[in-house]
Amino acid sequence: MSAKADRRPAPSESDSSDSREDEEGWSDAEEEDDEEETPEVISLLDDRVFPDVVPMLAHCKEKHGFDFLGIRQRLQLDFHGCVKLVNFIRQRVHEGLPVTEDISWSDIDQEQYLRPVLDDDAVILGLFDLPELKPAETQGGNSNGGGGDGDNAALVDDLLRRNGDLQEELARVKAQFDGYRVTVQQTLDERWGDVDQAEAESAKASKQKDVAKKDDSQYYWESYAGADIHETMLKDTVRTDAYRDFIYNNKHLFAGKTVLDIGCGTGILSMFCARAGAAKVLAVDASAIITKAQENVFHNGLSSTITCIHGRIEEVALPVDEVDVIVSEWMGYCLLFEAMLPSVLYARDRYLKPEGLLVPSHANIWLAPVADPQWVADNVAFWRDVYGFDMRAMQAGIHEEARVLTWPAADLAGAPAAFKLLDLYRAQVADLSFTAPFRTTLTRPVDPLDGFLVWFDIFFSPSRADSASSVDLASSAAPWAALDPQARVAFTTGPHGPETHWRQGLLLCKPPRSDAAASLDAGSEVQGEITFSIPEDHARGLAIKASWNGRKEQRWALR
Repeated sequence: MSAKADRRPAPSESDSSDSREDEEGWSDAEEEDDEEETPEVISLLDDRVFPDVVPMLAHCKEKHGFDFLGIRQRLQLDFHGCVKLVNFIRQRVHEGLPVTEDISWSDIDQEQYLRPVLDDDAVILGLFDLPELKPAETQGGNSNGGGGDGDNAALVDDLLRRNGDLQEELARVKAQFDGYRVTVQQTLDERWGDVDQAEAESAKASKQKDVAKKDDSQYYWESYAGADIHETMLKDTVRTDAYRDFIYNNKHLFAGKTVLDIGCGTGILSMFCARAGAAKVLAVDASAIITKAQENVFHNGLSSTITCIHGRIEEVALPVDEVDVIVSEWMGYCLLFEAMLPSVLYARDRYLKPEGLLVPSHANIWLAPVADPQWVADNVAFWRDVYGFDMRAMQAGIHEEARVLTWPAADLAGAPAAFKLLDLYRAQVADLSFTAPFRTTLTRPVDPLDGFLVWFDIFFSPSRADSASSVDLASSAAPWAALDPQARVAFTTGPHGPETHWRQGLLLCKPPRSDAAASLDAGSEVQGEITFSIPEDHARGLAIKASWNGRKEQRWALR
C-alpha cells in the first residue's frame, strides 16, 4: 500500500513565556542536590574507569603507549577534531581493531565520528578542560609525535596538579547540563500534553516492547483512515488497473465463489470481485476507512454480496470457515515496508481452501547500481554551501535512511538483478526476513558508485499449479504476462515501467575512502549480499543492509 504521508504534528514555535520558563528552569537546575555523582570516565582503550579525563589519558599513555595529547598536538585538533578522534578510537576498539599513534587527519575526518559511539561519553565533556594547543610552529623537532617524551611528561604532570580543580568544575557543569536536560524535557511534556501521561507512556515503552509494536500498528491503521491516501492509490492506474484487469479477464475464477479481501480500504477490489460474479465477498479492514467502504458498497447496490468487517484479520470472526479466493493489495515500499504480508499469510493458512486462489500470487525484488554526480551534488553536497553557509549538520544520517523516489531508467549504471522471489502459496513469515546474494554488471564506468535502486514486480497467475504459474526469480513482469495476455497480469514498480505510487527505494552508498576504490569500469561486476529485516523498535518499518565487492557492510532504515 505505502502511500501515506508523514502525519506527525509540527512542533509549535517557542514564545517569550517559554523562554522565561527555560531560564527559570536553568536556575533551579543549578541548585540540584550537591550529592549527585560526577560522571565516570571510561578508558578509551580498556574497561578501566576514572574520575575524570586527565588520569584516564595518563593511563592510556602509560599502560598502552597511546599518547592522545600528542596526537591532538600533532594534528592541531580543535574541539570537534578531538570529538572525532575520541569516537574514531571508540569505534576501532568496539570493532576489535588495533589503535596506534599513526592516526592521520584523513582517518578521522568523517561526519560519522561526530556522533558518540558511547552514549553519554564523559570523555567528550572533559575535552573542554584540556589545555590550549601550542602553535604548530613551536612544537619542536618531532613532526609525527607533537614534541618529545619530556615535554609530554611535563604536560601530564601539570594536568595532574589541576586535577582537583577540574573535578570541581566538571561536577558543576554536569549539574547544569543535567538540570537543563530535565527542564527541557518537562517543558516539552507540558507543551505536548499531560506530563503524568507522558511519564507513564515512557515507563511502559521501556518495559513492554510488545505494546510499542501494537502502537506502531495502531498508527499504521489510523494513517489509512483519511481519503487522501486512498485517492493516491486509486489514481495509481498501474496498480488499480492490474487488479481490475485480472479479475474481469478471469471472471470464471470468481463467479459463484467466496472471496476474502484483506485491507479492503475503500472497497474497490471487493466491488471488482462482486461485479465479476462472486457469490459472497468479505471485506476486512482494521482502519476506520471501513465505514466509507460500507457506504461505497451501499451506493453501488452491492450490499447483498459484500459484507464489510472492521478489525484485524487475525482477530475478527468471519461468517465462513473457508474461502475460495483471497485478494489483497499488501505491498509497501521496497515490497515489504509496513509488514502487511504476514496478515495475508495468516489468512491463507486459516481460511483458504487447498485449491484456493491468491491474488496476486508472486512477487520478486530487484536492484540495480546507480551513479549520478549531479543528483549527489543537488541532494547531498548541497548542504555544504546553502546561500554561502555550511549546513553540513543537515547531512546527518543521509547515508543511513532509504529514500523513496522515482529514478530515470537512463541513469541506471548497471543491469537489474533480482535477488528475492516470494511464492505466496508457499512463503512463510520467516521468509520475509532474509539474506540473499546479488550480482550485477556495470553498463558504464562509474566514479564512484552512488547507490543501489530497489523495486519489485507483482504477478497475478490464474492458477496455483506450478506448470501454469512458472514464476521464477528472474521473471520480469511484462515478458511473463505476454506469454498469456488473456489470463495473466503483471506489473513492475521499477524505473523501466510507468511510475507507480511505490516508486523505488534508493540506498545511498557512503563515499569510499580512497579514489582507487571509487572508480569502476564498464563491465565490472558488483556482487554481494543484501538483507531485509524488521527493526525491533518499529514493527512496521524495514531495515536493509548490504555488503558488496569486499566493502564493509552498510545499513539503511525505511520508516
